[in-house]
Amino acid sequence: MSTIYDVIVIGTGPGGYHAAIRAAQLGKKVLAVEAEHVGGVCLNVGCIPTKALLHAAEELEGLRHGSAFGLEAKEARIDLKKLGGWRDSIVKKLTGGVSQLLRGNKVDLKTGFARFVDRNTIEVGGERIQGKTFIVATGSEPNPLPGFEVNQKDIVDSTGALRVEEGFPRRLLCIGGGAIGLEFAQVYKRLGAEVTVIEFMGQILPAADPETAGLLAKALTKQGIAIKTNTKGARVERRKDGLHVTLEEVSSGKQEEIVVDKILVATGRRPRGKGLGLEAIGVRVDERGYIPTNERMETNVPGIYAIGDVTRPPLLAHKAMKEGLVAAENAAGGNAAMDYQIPNVVYTSPEWAAVGLTEEEAAKAGYKVKVGKFPLSASGRAMTLGATEGLIKLVGDAETDLLLGGHIVAPNASEMIAEVALALEMGATVTDVGLTVHAHPTLSEGIMEAAEHLHRQAIHIANR
Repeated sequence: MSTIYDVIVIGTGPGGYHAAIRAAQLGKKVLAVEAEHVGGVCLNVGCIPTKALLHAAEELEGLRHGSAFGLEAKEARIDLKKLGGWRDSIVKKLTGGVSQLLRGNKVDLKTGFARFVDRNTIEVGGERIQGKTFIVATGSEPNPLPGFEVNQKDIVDSTGALRVEEGFPRRLLCIGGGAIGLEFAQVYKRLGAEVTVIEFMGQILPAADPETAGLLAKALTKQGIAIKTNTKGARVERRKDGLHVTLEEVSSGKQEEIVVDKILVATGRRPRGKGLGLEAIGVRVDERGYIPTNERMETNVPGIYAIGDVTRPPLLAHKAMKEGLVAAENAAGGNAAMDYQIPNVVYTSPEWAAVGLTEEEAAKAGYKVKVGKFPLSASGRAMTLGATEGLIKLVGDAETDLLLGGHIVAPNASEMIAEVALALEMGATVTDVGLTVHAHPTLSEGIMEAAEHLHRQAIHIANR
């Protein structure tokens, strides 16, 4: 115990490695502890490999349906083994890059599971290490679903679903209509499986703006993905011809049976806040495993910070990254605060993205809500892409003209939503957005058009 670290970061996912590097940049002696793989869930078995599969599936789909503009590529196929190798090469490159960044910033790295011994000491692999401040960034793990226990063979979670080269199914059931379920549904459909998605709530993306969530559901259904909302998986039975799954309508109890070869359990994620010894040093961990923090990302115990999935929803990598920077600056003696204008994205095709308030949330908060919309069917750029199914929707306050939120279903919505997030961060008005000159032809000019529509000054659509 000769070295006493200024900052010890537990976990090296997106939030953890950002925190460790920023603390080191601020002149602190930093140790990062990782129980599994540098880069955490996101880089190894989450965001990055999933997006690699989505891109490959999108390219395959483009080859199959390019005849409308003269592209003939008959018998387009994909080598799943090569796809798996390409996916893994991206993960290896990025995780190796994070390790190099940690070394380059003089962050010490230790592998093993960390557990608090006392307020200033953790134990990792039998070694006790002392620190002045700590940042807990232990992330999350898939939620289990009773009756559908994951074995990573015929019943998989998001980690198992990545291995498309291992036992690719002819029929897939996705339990859960959130981002994970929908993204894998599209990947597997485009790679050749028959796909059914079930969602317990009344719409996919239950917390999303209903109109844009409905548009995404319509687009995915048109692509051949069967979507059943208000539906749960009641039980599963293994037989020679596959997995016989009994589906039950939540409201009526009506049941039906479908037969599939593989089930993806995508019923959300839970925080990894327990088992770290936090309770023993007085840090509050709630019954679900979340570690509550203030806007400085500090727990109820001074000098102990928590960031990312382990703190609160939404469980998003970019949220964790920002929280990591805030926590590191405060651990280094600063006075930073977290602002939760967090964009949310589903990387299907079309993509869905949102930031800020929905109409319903804004009305509940007491605003006099006004909405502006621009359908992609009126976009010249969308026509050139052959992607006119979508909508750009802005929510504003009629009294102050303050922009309150944005919701997009479109190609590249993940990129476009950054403009709306910036406008919200700056406290922009809808007029500010409408006055901003956008390049033509682009999809993003639809944001300007939606702002103009809110004020009933749109050029390319009716001002109703």
